[in-house]
Amino acid sequence: MATKGKELRSPKGGLDVYAILEKYYQKHSQAYQILTIHSECVAKKALEIAKRRKEWKLDKSLIYEGAMLHDIGIFRCDAPSIGCVGEEPYIKHGVIGSELLMSEGLPMHALICERHTGVGITLEMIIQRNLPLPHREMVPISLEEQIICFADCFFSKSGDPTKEKSVEQIVKGMSKHGAEQVLKFQTWCKLFLD
Repeated sequence: MATKGKELRSPKGGLDVYAILEKYYQKHSQAYQILTIHSECVAKKALEIAKRRKEWKLDKSLIYEGAMLHDIGIFRCDAPSIGCVGEEPYIKHGVIGSELLMSEGLPMHALICERHTGVGITLEMIIQRNLPLPHREMVPISLEEQIICFADCFFSKSGDPTKEKSVEQIVKGMSKHGAEQVLKFQTWCKLFLD
């Protein structure tokens, strides 16, 4: 069950992310429950990282809101194990979410959606692997985007969405996507966890 805890509210009282999610999801559906639990876990971890890096002057509201909305596009994907019965391949959920958030007038949040998958998806990867994605770079650029993307790696929407994966588990799972992906994640570990 989603917690909507006070510690997970936007630090500056910004967007009502739950109201945005509820425009696209039925509140008591499996997809909504999994999405909100996962997003709350990602938001909490991302905000913990931001709190430790005060000298970076990060936009904590954007981190919270972006983490809560980063997977908004999953409902249009074919992922019945998490309650999503759309027709699109799951790899497209970031692009779909980006389009939704652009239509909501949230361009910064839209970029987070588009750029959060794995450690980001390069144009080279899209072309080489013939991925069903627009031909453009989809890698996190700002520190806020990178922190959300990094925090997302620690939580899955399948199984227990509240169980945090270890760095070793993430590296093992990510290794099937290439050494470059693992190296980027390990670089983030040094940047965000040390």
